[in-house]
Amino acid sequence: MAGSRIDDSLFGRWWRNVDRTTLICAFVLIGFGYILMLAASPAVAVRIGASRNMFIFKQVMFLTIAGLIVVSVSMLSRKTVLRLSLVGGALMLGATALTLVHGIEIKGARRWIALPMMSLQPSEFLKPCFAVATGWLLTRRRVSRYFPGMLLAFALFGVILMLLKSQPDIGMLTVITTVFLTQLFVDGLNLILFGLGVAIMIGAGIAAFFLFPHVRSRVERFLHPNVGDHYQIDTALRAFGNGGLTGRGPGEGRVKDLLPDAHADFVFAVAGEEYGLIVCMLIICVFGVIVVRTLLRLIREDDPFIVISTTGLVTGFGLQAFVNMASSLHLIPTKGMTLPFISYGGSSAMSVALAIGMVLALTRHQPGERAPGSGGFMTTLRQGRPV
Repeated sequence: MAGSRIDDSLFGRWWRNVDRTTLICAFVLIGFGYILMLAASPAVAVRIGASRNMFIFKQVMFLTIAGLIVVSVSMLSRKTVLRLSLVGGALMLGATALTLVHGIEIKGARRWIALPMMSLQPSEFLKPCFAVATGWLLTRRRVSRYFPGMLLAFALFGVILMLLKSQPDIGMLTVITTVFLTQLFVDGLNLILFGLGVAIMIGAGIAAFFLFPHVRSRVERFLHPNVGDHYQIDTALRAFGNGGLTGRGPGEGRVKDLLPDAHADFVFAVAGEEYGLIVCMLIICVFGVIVVRTLLRLIREDDPFIVISTTGLVTGFGLQAFVNMASSLHLIPTKGMTLPFISYGGSSAMSVALAIGMVLALTRHQPGERAPGSGGFMTTLRQGRPV
């Protein structure tokens, strides 16, 4: 039987060693993506004069590819994941720079490159590649004392920072900055220096408030409910209220007829109205299981590359989900960020699939490579010993 102890095929070995709970949770989110795209996208397509099923057909294709990416990447060795992140990160870094010259401008930002049937947002793929590349740079210096891993990691982050600021994409920059600071903290960065980094991040946020009008507008509308246009967030909040505990029922929601981004940034509001609080809490729990379970698996991991890289990957994944859902609930200023696997978008679905596939590959026990030790990397850090 496939996956049994006596099955020594590639699939059998993979199935025995992969984190099946995280894998199943990823496909549960993909399932929610299918269901909510059926609910949210037809009204949006009709509103822009397209076929009712245009977004559905595209997202079915994107999510199918995403599912294949999750499984195929999760089967890779750790060394192959590293090579993939270095090569892919270099290509996506170049493509992100290309958007500044030949990118599509939407709402004053150049973040996309036009491709057949879709627009590619290269910075989406930078997140998982950056997390793994940074994990390697920070740990490589432990092997070679002359390797400038920390310096190279900061240089890479600086290049990405300048590119994202130029687009501009402050949301993506915030996510990548948070990922980088989290990895530095896990790597054992002095708390004073870590606090300085957080202070710089706060200062950059204040600077963004004054430098970018769209950032200032969103923050002011969040802080002052009676100032500015609150149509989208007010409509989203009414949708959650209308849904109640069990929702109005599939297809019975109205928010999708009113919000231009009901299939993307506000898909969580569609879930709240049509399926209610119970389903929304289930979605939150699935995201939580992926994040918490992955972090718990790292506690006894003794390979610093695995710990730092995977922490960065799961931090970016969890933060992206939190920003989308918190924006829909008006817990933070609105930010155009997709809900992983659920919102419409090919770049988002495939980049998140790449991240989850990397998490599964890095946390999968692979015979012949270093396995988790008895003490674990986190224990070593707590005891203050060099790794």
